[in-house]
Amino acid sequence: MRRRQFIAILGGAAASLLPRPLRAQRPAKLPRLGIVLYSTPRGDPSTEALLQGLGELGYADGRNIAIEYRFAEGKPERLPELAADLVRAGPDMIFAMGGDVAPHVCNATKTIPIAFAVSNDPVQMGLVTSLAHPGGNATGVTLLLDELAAKRLVLLKEAAPQISRVAVLFNPDHIDNELYEVERAATLLEVKLHRAEMRRSGDLERALAGMLQAGVDGLYVVSSRQTLASHARIIEFASQNRLPLGGGWGAWAQAGGLLSYGPNITDMVRQSAVYVDKILKGARPADLPVQQPTRFELLINLKTARALGLAIPESFLLRADKVIE
Repeated sequence: MRRRQFIAILGGAAASLLPRPLRAQRPAKLPRLGIVLYSTPRGDPSTEALLQGLGELGYADGRNIAIEYRFAEGKPERLPELAADLVRAGPDMIFAMGGDVAPHVCNATKTIPIAFAVSNDPVQMGLVTSLAHPGGNATGVTLLLDELAAKRLVLLKEAAPQISRVAVLFNPDHIDNELYEVERAATLLEVKLHRAEMRRSGDLERALAGMLQAGVDGLYVVSSRQTLASHARIIEFASQNRLPLGGGWGAWAQAGGLLSYGPNITDMVRQSAVYVDKILKGARPADLPVQQPTRFELLINLKTARALGLAIPESFLLRADKVIE
């Protein structure tokens, strides 16, 4: 063997024995996921659900994906610039958490793929062309299903048959059809409705006072970021005034409302991680239908029922997914 060949072979063998940090390696480029939040990563419980869903698909931040956050810390006026700043950073895709976040992200880019999780209507908000055919660079999951609103009022009337005038607490800026579906159901149930608007936290006390003036005997809460943020005060008001309360997510019944009926938010957000995975692997958002809930949970709070003097039928309890004692 020639001397020059021997030295080359010896050098290659020695290099293979060097510790990994000393080798001249080009690190693999990690896919970059940007996440925009209304509050903070720790303050938004849905963030954990998304990360859990990604983990179930094999993703780990820093190992095979790089996650970059932008969060408004509860200040909605910051969202447009945060979305624009993230777009300038050039991630491979963006996840928008919430119906008050997604429009700003979609306005900031028409090219970077977007996945979202919202509780309002993506079509009415202009995020997608249709649920079946999004048609642009955004898709995701919505917690909205119009039929749920009517069913929720039917359940409230079944659990509390005496109610005849129900206040509907809602945020007019939360774009969905829930109010109109409740009004249609109320006509069939011969229940009169009182509209109580709450655009921001400062509107709540005025809305509650209006309910008392209207002489309501029940309360239906349309879930939105504003109403959920004030859920403790709303439930306190319902308890003090002996109003059976029905809400959309499990949090209402768990916190002291009479019942809740709707999708499991954690499950839906975790499901949205599937779209993150598909888009990072090359799928086009335009080809991925917006997912709607297919499984719903009925929670009934028996402690609250007793305090209201309600005898909940056994047949009703057997239908419940969870009975809170």
